[in-house]
Amino acid sequence: MKRLILAIATLCMPHMTGHAQTPVNHAPQGFDVLRNDITHGKIDTIVYASKTVGTRRKAVVYTPPGYSKKTRYPVLYLLHGIGGDEKEWLRGGTPQVILDNLYADGKLAPMIVVMPNGRAMKDDRATGNIMAPDKIQAFATFEQDLLQDLIPFIEKQFPVFTDREHRAIAGLSMGGGQSLNFGLGNPDKFAWVGGFSSAPNTRKPELLVPDPETAKKQLRLLWISCGDNDNLISFSKRTHDYLYENKVPHVYYIEPGGHDFNVWKNGLYMFSQLLFKPVDPAAFAKYTVLGTPAATNVRNAAYPQILPDNRVVFRLKAPQAQRVQIDLVKKYDLVKDTAGYWTGTTDSVGEGFHYYSLLIDGVAVADPASETFFGMGRMAAGIEIPFADGSFYATKDVPHGDVRIKRYFSSVTNSWRRCLVYTPPGYDSATDQQYPVLYLLHGGGEDERGWSAQGKTDLIIDNLIAAGQAKPMLIVMMDGNVSTGSFNEQSLRNFENELMRVVVPYIEKNFRVAATPGNRALAGLSMGGIQTLYAGINNTDQFAYLGVFSSGWFGGKQPAAEQQYAFMKQSADKINGNLKQFWIAMGGKEDIAYNNCQNMLARFDEMKIKYSYSEYPGGHTWPVWRNNLYKFAQLLFK
Repeated sequence: MKRLILAIATLCMPHMTGHAQTPVNHAPQGFDVLRNDITHGKIDTIVYASKTVGTRRKAVVYTPPGYSKKTRYPVLYLLHGIGGDEKEWLRGGTPQVILDNLYADGKLAPMIVVMPNGRAMKDDRATGNIMAPDKIQAFATFEQDLLQDLIPFIEKQFPVFTDREHRAIAGLSMGGGQSLNFGLGNPDKFAWVGGFSSAPNTRKPELLVPDPETAKKQLRLLWISCGDNDNLISFSKRTHDYLYENKVPHVYYIEPGGHDFNVWKNGLYMFSQLLFKPVDPAAFAKYTVLGTPAATNVRNAAYPQILPDNRVVFRLKAPQAQRVQIDLVKKYDLVKDTAGYWTGTTDSVGEGFHYYSLLIDGVAVADPASETFFGMGRMAAGIEIPFADGSFYATKDVPHGDVRIKRYFSSVTNSWRRCLVYTPPGYDSATDQQYPVLYLLHGGGEDERGWSAQGKTDLIIDNLIAAGQAKPMLIVMMDGNVSTGSFNEQSLRNFENELMRVVVPYIEKNFRVAATPGNRALAGLSMGGIQTLYAGINNTDQFAYLGVFSSGWFGGKQPAAEQQYAFMKQSADKINGNLKQFWIAMGGKEDIAYNNCQNMLARFDEMKIKYSYSEYPGGHTWPVWRNNLYKFAQLLFK
């Protein structure tokens, strides 16, 4: 096999090719070039009395081609940055040229554009120390100047509509922050809001949009855009993340570029075309050039990128390869360019965590741009897809527990082994407190790291404890791989011995835990679910809570299953009496274990075994199992 040089590209690219190419949503060449063969709008400077500032202030007004005082127009208020004034857009962005060209091409609704000075103070020039506290405060003061002085003046002097549906606000940098603050803070005044490369003056998202349901009803368009190499992009992203989590329709538009007018002019070009027209929020996810680097990328890796509609863009360099594919849920062919870069875009991918592989001339390898995880029996790349309902495993400002690596010698395997132990917040200081324990088992092809790395166990439990929805508990994530060869009754017996003779005694000797059945729980996914069905059912006098995720005894009269069914039939009264929760969950009908589970439950019903059943759609995947843990943990030790 030829030696392959793999390197993740850090270069930006204006166009992306591949299996499902992202629509190009960018201003064409010449969009900002003056055209002499078209009708032009007019630029004027107006002066208005500002009671807020106590002086007369200036603003620039653009009126569209064919402007008539007999026609009523909507208004866009367009704001500048921290070092600018009312003429900054004219000097750097030529908005009149951009808008004239759009009118000529029939792409713009007629509108008046007002470019004020957003520094509301008597000396409002961008001179001296533009970062001085009084000048920074003046940008906040402009909200009152805008609402109480400028807008009334414009509505008196120009033939404009005076309702919120015909009023928009947008701006660049500091003006982008102002636009989001003022526009979202005054929904009775603005239905159209845009922030281009919004600066740190942007309020925190929960303050910008404290009531997401109301925002959904009131906003016609919320636009957030930024260059991918802009050091301020984190402020746009945090706003986008909050809006995504709360399902507030918006455009999150990322393009190649920095903090400059190349980006802002394109922002105006794209944003202005959507104003004062019917818009389809379902199409908002299509407006972008670039995606956002996945949270699971290694540091500084630009790709893979996730687009707003959860398609994933891959780009890597392998100049000597003959064929490159991505195996992510399904396989996608990448396309090679003349520089040796392979690029492609997937379909929309389901939320949460997924393993994936690069297939280089048929050989599956881990993507060097991604963090790797032990899954599929090897180290594999993984990608985290944003999930609007994933706040239960988000990193939040709450007390956090620890995940500790503990090594122990196993008399069952005659080897040194390890487990991971989650201890809740305050464990080290609460020296007189004993805690209940959940023993949590991984699936086939994974190990003790799975529930911590892929499952986000610590974050799920941290958030539940902080919300008062789960008892503080220890979680022991042990390695369930105790046998080589077939997964049969002998391997299950080996696991039971490892759990009961080694791991449980080790934990109860080395941690402050309540060593009673009512303070022990056992749960697992897939293979770990079968181990729970075996070891847990055999020891209901030791575990009062059992959780089985995406699992079930195999069909076809498997000996281990039939022996366990026989045991359960004999012990039904004991099992029902000992277990406070026997909780079984599946990832919907698409879960590969679904039929096995349904057949098993039918057998349980015949034996009158009591259980609770839950389904969460998503198949045999980590997004399902995270949700299973989230729900199961709330039932424990109460």
